[in-house]
Amino acid sequence: MFRSRSWFGGGWGRPKNLHSLEHLKYLYNVLSRNQTVSEHNRGLLVETLRSIAEILIWGDQNDSSVFDFFLEKNMLSFFLRIMRQRSGGSNYVCVQLLQTLNILFENIRNETSLYYLLSNNHVNSIIVHKFDFSDEEVMAYYISFLKTLSLKLNAHTIHFFYNEHTNDFPLYTEAIKFFNHPESMVRIAVRTLTLNVYKVEDASMIAFIRDRTAAPYFSNIVWFIGKHIQELDICVRNEADHHSQNRLADLVAEHLDHLHYLNDILCLNITDLNHVLTDHLLHKLLIPLYIYSLASHRRKSSIPEGVNHTVAKILSKTSAGPDSPRLQDPTTGRVSCVVALFLLSQVFLIIAHSPLVQTLACIILRTDRTVFEKGVNKLLEHYELEKKLLDESLSDEASGLSSKESSSSKEMLVEDLRNITDEEKEKLAKNPCDSVVTEKPFLETVYSALDCSENDYAALFALCLLYAMANNKGVTSDVLEQALKPKKSFISKSSSKDIKYSYNVYLLEKLLSIISSACQPTCRVRLATLEVSLKLILQLVICDGKNILLEPHRQVIESVKSQSMALLRNFYKSEEIFLDMFEHEYCDMSKSSLNVEWLCMDSAILLPPTGTPMTGIDFIKRLPCGESEKARRAIRLFFLMRNAVLTLNGEMETQLPLTNPQSCVQIEQALDLNNSDLIACTVLYKDGMKMRRFLVIDVMQLILVEPDNKRLGWGVAKLVGFLQDIEVSGDKDDSRCLHITIHRPISGATTNRVPLLSAKFLFDDNIRCMAAKQRLTKGRIKARQKKMQHIARLLEIPGQSGPPSPAFTGQGMYGFRLASRNIRDSRPLFGNSRVPGFAAPKRESSPGVLHRADDSRRHRDGNSPNRLSSVKKEPNSAITSNNIRKEMRSRENSSSRTKSRDGSPRMPRPRSEEIPLELIKKGPSSFIDMAPKISILPRPQTPRSEDEPSISSAAALSNLSVSEPVQPKTENIVQTSAISVETSFIGDKKPDKIKEDVDTV
Repeated sequence: MFRSRSWFGGGWGRPKNLHSLEHLKYLYNVLSRNQTVSEHNRGLLVETLRSIAEILIWGDQNDSSVFDFFLEKNMLSFFLRIMRQRSGGSNYVCVQLLQTLNILFENIRNETSLYYLLSNNHVNSIIVHKFDFSDEEVMAYYISFLKTLSLKLNAHTIHFFYNEHTNDFPLYTEAIKFFNHPESMVRIAVRTLTLNVYKVEDASMIAFIRDRTAAPYFSNIVWFIGKHIQELDICVRNEADHHSQNRLADLVAEHLDHLHYLNDILCLNITDLNHVLTDHLLHKLLIPLYIYSLASHRRKSSIPEGVNHTVAKILSKTSAGPDSPRLQDPTTGRVSCVVALFLLSQVFLIIAHSPLVQTLACIILRTDRTVFEKGVNKLLEHYELEKKLLDESLSDEASGLSSKESSSSKEMLVEDLRNITDEEKEKLAKNPCDSVVTEKPFLETVYSALDCSENDYAALFALCLLYAMANNKGVTSDVLEQALKPKKSFISKSSSKDIKYSYNVYLLEKLLSIISSACQPTCRVRLATLEVSLKLILQLVICDGKNILLEPHRQVIESVKSQSMALLRNFYKSEEIFLDMFEHEYCDMSKSSLNVEWLCMDSAILLPPTGTPMTGIDFIKRLPCGESEKARRAIRLFFLMRNAVLTLNGEMETQLPLTNPQSCVQIEQALDLNNSDLIACTVLYKDGMKMRRFLVIDVMQLILVEPDNKRLGWGVAKLVGFLQDIEVSGDKDDSRCLHITIHRPISGATTNRVPLLSAKFLFDDNIRCMAAKQRLTKGRIKARQKKMQHIARLLEIPGQSGPPSPAFTGQGMYGFRLASRNIRDSRPLFGNSRVPGFAAPKRESSPGVLHRADDSRRHRDGNSPNRLSSVKKEPNSAITSNNIRKEMRSRENSSSRTKSRDGSPRMPRPRSEEIPLELIKKGPSSFIDMAPKISILPRPQTPRSEDEPSISSAAALSNLSVSEPVQPKTENIVQTSAISVETSFIGDKKPDKIKEDVDTV
């Protein structure tokens, strides 16, 4: 009559406490009454199973009687009975059942409770149950359940899963059936499970895996990886236009997962398993598919349609096309040369198992063409024989046996493994084109790929392979010496001080050719290629902390550095944001150097080099696009070459970064502000907060200070920003306000430059506001100019010699006034900086004319135009000292009359005081009537020709008017770097005429 709305069919008899033994008993009664799954009760069963899992987890931590009742009633048998039913709702209930078991085993912490659950072999019965794996939910929860069980494996629990008497291990054998499942989540779960199994130290279980499953399982893995690699190769060939990068990225990521999985197995150091796995990898994957593909580029191939000529030339392949049946047999198939180089780079970067990588390195660096043509099996047999004989020879040398006792064939093989002889090693270094290199097909392919005449597509992979081999810990130094690392040998056996260093000259010249090509304006060498090349060069020529570079090669590197500087000079000041680009690129490169392992994880480098940023490829992995990116590339090129040269010379960087933060004023730093220019202001923040501060403008910084309560005349910096990073704008409504934005300095910590401060500054009056705006604007310009001058000195631009700018040294106005400072004269608010149109002090080294405002003197001198000529003709004429003093006093009086008050702005000279050009060019007979007229002084320290009489000091003080301007003699003009801002009128001497140098003030 009354029907309950709950799954449990009513509230009578149901305990109120859900987490209790009584509630578990109630749920057991529900399962007992619903042992047959149907469409009507499947929801009830699902809710019952979920509630049972909750109670068991609670009982594991609070009440042990819960598990006692669970085992007493053998409730796992109900689970099995439900799973084995084939009714309409069985899959729905199986999903909940697997989820319940997964949650249960994942959350149980008590070992006793775990043993109770694993007893009676019910868990193994659930594992081997034939679920409907076509249902994705069933598959997902089943594989997750198996992985959770594997996490509980240890030396004690392994016996619940592995039955030594029946020689059965269902947890492992059922899981590895899904190693090649289409879903990546399932494949990853299988790898995790197998690793958890291998970690358990149980000899009988390891023996079972080795004898029963290792060979077929590893063989299937190798076959699957080989098939996967050929799919990747086809994708590289068909996606040369960057249309579908996602598929290629997935294939590369899957290959990386395979390599990491294999490396994890090898790192467990289980000798039996490692031997089986290494043997399968060498015989069926790495040598036949990876290494032998390096030599297949010499054969004619059929390139798929849609691949351009350049890509086809690089992606040469064997005669088997993409649709050939060879794809189904990875052992006989081949991949393109660039794909093989890329995959081998990943192998050496990830796997460090010495027996495996040592064999691969020896085969690549030392395999002879005669052995190569015999096939994979003969190649490995030859290597094993060489290794055996080498070990025997080393043991014979250790026991003191003479080398004559060895057989001739043994000596020949040992010498071949050691690169034959030292003479032939040097021959390999000095004469690389000889038969010593050409007879090594794999090494010859790697060296040939270093050619960057067209592009660096294959060169980048060859460099990555060489770098990976040189830095693999599993490859011994005797294999790498002379080939990829410097060799150290003792000249005399009695003394260890006489050491001879040598390196692979041929490889170094290849690398030098790459970096030299990278410095050409029209090159197609990417920055990643250049950086890996420099890494290899440093590893090749630095031994025991010493630079063993030969002088010709050192000169080449210095020349390449000069080329990089010359290339960057082309962009100096060509871009308005050159300074910001320079600092940003330096900060970006200072974060970390290029990681070759991360580079080889990027699938984008497998596609031909592109120059468009729309592909989403990183800047260093593609070619530059546009002038701005070319400037960025030139900047990075300069930094790389500069760092390489400093490293080779054993020097530290002392000129970069342009701004040294440690030497600048910091926040909360006390400053001595006595006799300093301070502008009081009120900072109005956008949130309405107001703060009274004093504005201090240093050479490179803007500082907001508040008075120090402890010391009079001192202030505490509350906000510091660089002048180069400020933006200043006036307020249209209030002439006393400025809107100032201070951007954060460029740093390697972040790329998002959020403004450090963006607020309104209110000054006491409009005069102080105008003064602050002028000083901030000029300070920003000067700060940027000083940094640009610093860059110019780094680039060795002519005319930019001198000490480093205050931006680097930190010698600002307040940089040295922190603890104590010397008393100096006060500096006025308005500095005496020169402005176009203002009077400028006379400089002896700067040519120009000296304007004088002495009407009487000009009038008097204008009536005697031949006075200077008479002085030159009579250099020893009597001029009394009184006249000299009179002339000097007259000059002082006239100059003092024109001097303005110190600290006040100077007014520009009226246009009427300037000399019209047409009046200067008039002939000697024309009369010049100017008011006021111009007095003329000869320029001091002006060199004269030998036939020209010198002018005495008294004659130099004589003032004469211009009678006739003449053309100057170029050989008598001294060029100076400092040019006056005033107009220069320079007269020179013609025959029987006056030569005068006039300085105008």
